[in-house]
Amino acid sequence: MTEVDSPHNAMVHNHIPQPPVRRPNARLWPSRIWPTLRYSAAPRRTLLAALGTGVVGAIVLGSPGIGYPITAAALLVVVACARPERLTTWHVAGAVAVLAFSTVAVFLSADWIVTMSVWSAVFVAGAVLSSSWSWTGLLLGAATPILLPARVVRWTARGKRGLGGGRARVGRAAVVGAVTAVLVLVFAALFAGADPAFERILDEATPEWDLGAAIGRALIFLLVTSGTLAAAYLATNRPRFDGLTSPVKTTFRLWEWMIPVGALVALFGAFVAVQIASLFGGQTHVLVTDGLTNAEYARQGFWQLLTVTALTLLVIAITIRKAPRVNAGERLALRVVLGLLCLLSLVVVASALHRMSLYEQQYGYTTLRLFVTAVELLLGSVFLLIMASGIRMSDRWLPRAVGVAAVLTVLGLAVLNPDAYIARHNVERFEDTGKIDTSYLSELSSDAVPELERLPEPYRSCALGNRHDDDRQWFEYNVSESRARAIEPRMRAQACSRLGVSVR
Repeated sequence: MTEVDSPHNAMVHNHIPQPPVRRPNARLWPSRIWPTLRYSAAPRRTLLAALGTGVVGAIVLGSPGIGYPITAAALLVVVACARPERLTTWHVAGAVAVLAFSTVAVFLSADWIVTMSVWSAVFVAGAVLSSSWSWTGLLLGAATPILLPARVVRWTARGKRGLGGGRARVGRAAVVGAVTAVLVLVFAALFAGADPAFERILDEATPEWDLGAAIGRALIFLLVTSGTLAAAYLATNRPRFDGLTSPVKTTFRLWEWMIPVGALVALFGAFVAVQIASLFGGQTHVLVTDGLTNAEYARQGFWQLLTVTALTLLVIAITIRKAPRVNAGERLALRVVLGLLCLLSLVVVASALHRMSLYEQQYGYTTLRLFVTAVELLLGSVFLLIMASGIRMSDRWLPRAVGVAAVLTVLGLAVLNPDAYIARHNVERFEDTGKIDTSYLSELSSDAVPELERLPEPYRSCALGNRHDDDRQWFEYNVSESRARAIEPRMRAQACSRLGVSVR
């Protein structure tokens, strides 16, 4: 009898239970929030369409131009075809927003606004595909690009097994592609040597590729293909992030929140009443206050806005979540107190906008100052939306409304054409005061060129700077660049050297 078959070992084996082997739970999300489809595989048509979209992006993406909306449109078509359910109004609105953001690259050339628009399109796509209503859901939906890689890799790997029908077919396709490339290259070279006209056509049609450009195109291909697969996965396996939002529990009584929030409202009212001169005194208040400059006046309003907005929104969020609203009296108290708090916060927002306007009038317009103004307007719109939600005591739509407001703010900034707006107002300021910063204006994109043409010499040539009119491919067509190239700059470097006056 062996040791394993001995009665003693059998008794021990039967009467001493072995602890179960537990596999580590590597899932980040519970199944009710975002189930992991273990046997789900990417459909063949989705994989092929994603590869095609990656090829399109690798060919047409580069400098700001029409390649951006072409790639975005191809990606949206793949996602719409991959989604098993009907598209809702929310999804259609999201697709329109993504196309609008990508179209910014056709009309503007300023890198910062184009980059902001591209990232906004990514965040909007994630938030819309998650179909969330809550704050938690929308924020996590916008962050899905960094939450998806592992899921998409497994999903793609399972779908790739049935894509080519085996290694033999993939190898034959590679051989066919290599033979085709050799034949085309050999015969094209022979035809080019036989006819100079054909050689010129071939040179124009063939892009110049170097190692760096090839690596860059390969990275763009991988990025666009991965993004398309990620969006298709979200369309077929939507997360339910709203399930992470805990139910509302009323923990405050009426007097428990009424006293502190009412005291805060009284403090706001006292501050606005006492500081009315500094809030709306403008240039007169600056002149009569010792040691106060326009720069300090504007910066003080900006930081005041940020602090008041953050703290007020926090107080409002906690109060709305915890305050009771069972009877009409409790609902009326909530509307009145929080409405007054929002109104007084809007006064501070208006003051900050006024101060920034004074700052720009004296020191000129810049990209940062214009961006800060846009953020201030967005924060003011958030207070208005909160007030609107308090009228009907329903805030389910509020997170999406704030997201739409953010989208409209970025698109409105793009429609404004920031660099052209900055250049136009600085030129007008120069006409009134004779002060201008040509060094800063020369760093603006080609969006500003038509406005800078209004300057007299030698300021005009110096503000235009040494801009290079590089040849662009058809997919890099940009309205702003095309308009700027139509304006012939004259005597730029010589004008800068002759400009012997202060530029501020």
